[in-house]
Amino acid sequence: MVLAATLASMSYVVSGASAGASSNPGFVLYSSQGYDHASVTAFNATHPGFTVTLNDNSTGPLLQQIQAEGSNPKWGVLWVDGASAFAQLDGEGKLLHNSVPKVKFNALGLQNVPKDGSFTPTGLTVTGALCYDSSQITAAELPTTWQQLETSQFKGLVGMNDPSQSGPTFPMIAGIMQYTGKYKSGSTAKAVATGEAFYTALKANGLVVNAVNGATITAMEAHTISMATIQSSACYGAALTTFPTMKVKYLNPSIALPSVIGIDGKQPKLVREDAQKFVDWVLSPKGQHVMQTGDPQGDSLFWPVITGENPSNAIIPPLSSTHAISTNPYTWGKLETQVNTWFDSNIVNG
Repeated sequence: MVLAATLASMSYVVSGASAGASSNPGFVLYSSQGYDHASVTAFNATHPGFTVTLNDNSTGPLLQQIQAEGSNPKWGVLWVDGASAFAQLDGEGKLLHNSVPKVKFNALGLQNVPKDGSFTPTGLTVTGALCYDSSQITAAELPTTWQQLETSQFKGLVGMNDPSQSGPTFPMIAGIMQYTGKYKSGSTAKAVATGEAFYTALKANGLVVNAVNGATITAMEAHTISMATIQSSACYGAALTTFPTMKVKYLNPSIALPSVIGIDGKQPKLVREDAQKFVDWVLSPKGQHVMQTGDPQGDSLFWPVITGENPSNAIIPPLSSTHAISTNPYTWGKLETQVNTWFDSNIVNG
């Protein structure tokens, strides 16, 4: 992955796009989406005026790369799960405002469009889904609340991902902090403190943390754990492929997780215009079709945010059955570094 990121960055610098060259080579897309290869291939085939170069990696490393680039950004578009990272980038003045395509969003989409138009929802999954191996534990034996995960009957059976590596995980932790702290409009301090106490209790009860969805699912397949709170699409994808005993239960609440795309507002005008064409295409019927078919047993298993679009597979239940709640990315985005640092220090490495 590091080599891929390096090559993508080298390709961008050599092209001269960041220096505002008169040629029009395109831009680099930083993405963690399973359908990003298919999307880039389809777009490049139908838009010969410029080329989109893909830098595919997990969300955490991509965001670290963006921060490391500082005032000399190599990325033109970012496409990952979770709006909190985009809210943080927007707060740093790095995103192009009013970049949301003029499409007809459904209710799911509208509630995830920021007022300044600095990023765009492209689909929706749920994080904090309780995915479990039905060959190890029955539905009747499962917890019915988040608090029950702390009890002795589930000691050593529960897993999750590392938020510094896995894009869906910080939004889940933020949602659980909001829920356990009963955060409304006051200080987030209580919500963070109660959330930290909850995850400290889970650690004491044998919580197993792996880097990303794939590693956590592998731990379930190896019977290291019986269940995990991860991303819905990863669970459904495993159930459709190598893990037929994988099932999903939704505790109340789960956390709505939009896939989000945004444009680097610091790039030259030509790069921004090319980036806007790609974002517009992603939200078009052709772009949505590629999203729903490009990773049919993975990230393509999402709830659409565009009116008239439907989920790609019958395995995806009505969203209402997930008890999904939303969090304010501008409230929680600025806490992401703090929370992730605490989690890695006290839960992963503590």
